[in-house]
Amino acid sequence: MDDAQRAGRYIQQSSGYKAFIPAPLPPEPPVAYSGPLQTLLSQADRHIGRLDALASMLPNPDLFVAMYVRHEAVLSSQIEGTQSTLEDVLAFEADASRDDTPKDVEEVVNYVRAMNHGLERLSELPLSLRLLREIHAELMKGVRGGEKSPGEFRTSQNWIGGRGSTLRDAAFIPPPPHELMNALGQLETFLHSGRESVPLLVRCGLAHAQFETIHPFLDGNGRVGRLLITLMLCEERALSRPLLYLSLYLKAHRAEYYDRLTAIRSQGHWEPWLMFFLRGVSATAQAATKTAQNIVALRDKHRSAVARNAKALVLLDHLFKQPGVSVSSVARLMSCTFPTASKLVTDFEARGWLKEMTGYGRNRFWRYQPYLDLFHHEALDAMVGDAQGAGR
Repeated sequence: MDDAQRAGRYIQQSSGYKAFIPAPLPPEPPVAYSGPLQTLLSQADRHIGRLDALASMLPNPDLFVAMYVRHEAVLSSQIEGTQSTLEDVLAFEADASRDDTPKDVEEVVNYVRAMNHGLERLSELPLSLRLLREIHAELMKGVRGGEKSPGEFRTSQNWIGGRGSTLRDAAFIPPPPHELMNALGQLETFLHSGRESVPLLVRCGLAHAQFETIHPFLDGNGRVGRLLITLMLCEERALSRPLLYLSLYLKAHRAEYYDRLTAIRSQGHWEPWLMFFLRGVSATAQAATKTAQNIVALRDKHRSAVARNAKALVLLDHLFKQPGVSVSSVARLMSCTFPTASKLVTDFEARGWLKEMTGYGRNRFWRYQPYLDLFHHEALDAMVGDAQGAGR
């Protein structure tokens, strides 16, 4: 097979444009694992293993998973143009949104719900086209793009290009509707049949690129395609909990990301794409491992400071799961009076742990700032780790 057609072919359509029809996975000729690709695969496997081992030793690990999910939702949605931040999401969830809260915060909240739905359903449904449709339905419910057939594969031609582009000047045209289900069926087969012959992380990289090439929905393809990576890692127990997300890396390297996908389609260059993907896995896993370690250290430090106050310990544990509170929510959590809850919040604020977000005199809302800072620092850690890795 001509290497230029290793990933598929552009086929002339009756309307005059050429659409890309992907070849089935795995690629033919097979992925060449020699040299740098094999080294990167070994490093990525090792870094994933370390992250999973640390996650298994975290005290109350589920307290932290919810924040990782929110963090990914923000980053993945920002790639698609939303302006909402992690703080906006926390305020929205607690019904404490400010006047300047971006309207697109609901898109991020939908992503959290879609991700949680997918992870929960893995216990009863294999990773499949049906599950991807369910995730998409949750993602698009009631938000921008919600009129574009949530939970349904497209029945019309879509394309990728700049704002205002048409089929005539599109940068890329995915498979036409009459080829769509065949391409999706081949992808679903690969998700299950490639397990013995293709290493998991390579399968994740291949499947993500293929999903983005097929572009099966009218909207939301990027977010579902990025979530597919995490679902594969969790389904096959490479990660016991969803603590690895590549949106941060892909956002920081957006131009190279698109260039690598284009090179797959036009030149059959799977190996350079996989090297890029595996560098991202390593950098992201290392940053997440450092964040998890810092979370444990922060938790131990703050618990030691209030070790004799049972109510303070309960509030601290709550903040690791939901790092935004009001005095009323603390009173409900503790089953105590409003003055007692207010005193506890004031104490945490005086320690520099809680930061007021609204600036209001009433209906005030606080965030657990030292905890949130760890996730913001993770972005820098991931990029530093990637730069160091690229220099080796």
